[in-house]
Amino acid sequence: MTADAADKDKIETESAARWYVVHTYSGYENKVKTDLKKTIENRKLHDQILEVIVPLQNVTEMVDKKVTETVTGEDGKPEKVKKVVKVEKVSQKKVFPGYVLIHMVMTDDTWYVVRNTRGVTGFVGPESKPVPLTLEEMNSLFSSDVIFYTDLEVGDMVTVTNGMYKGTTERIQSINLDKRTVKINIERGVGGQKTSLELGFSDVEKSE
Repeated sequence: MTADAADKDKIETESAARWYVVHTYSGYENKVKTDLKKTIENRKLHDQILEVIVPLQNVTEMVDKKVTETVTGEDGKPEKVKKVVKVEKVSQKKVFPGYVLIHMVMTDDTWYVVRNTRGVTGFVGPESKPVPLTLEEMNSLFSSDVIFYTDLEVGDMVTVTNGMYKGTTERIQSINLDKRTVKINIERGVGGQKTSLELGFSDVEKSE
């Protein structure tokens, strides 16, 4: 397949893919994501199930922290004093506990794969029939301070799963959570000169 044909197939797939919400057992969100990604890899469904995400949100709270300070005592000698101070702690919490977002092309096969993933209780919709999120719902969700978690990190080795560089393995140079993309360096042309290439989370997978 030529690069142009591969890019055309990718565009057609992405245009057909919609975002769906899946309900899971409480506490199973990350396990569902992990198991589903393994199934996608084993059954080579990268072009049908593009992304599986567990939305997170930064939450700031004030917590007590015990500290030890050195002060000068009445006798003029230094002494250590323990005290409790308030400090700011930022943690990540699930925005929608019990739910996972999936960007996918809905077919009988992909429905079966998702629905039969351990921990999944069904798609969100009337009588559990899959109903994709509307454009307004997606705009509202993606414009908020929600973090779309990825298990990819800078420095990870990843393999390209789509397009003309499919099968190429390189190291992640940077990650853009807002755009849900990573940058890697690809060798182009004779001479081995490397050029930065930006790819979506759904276009790469972590190498073992």
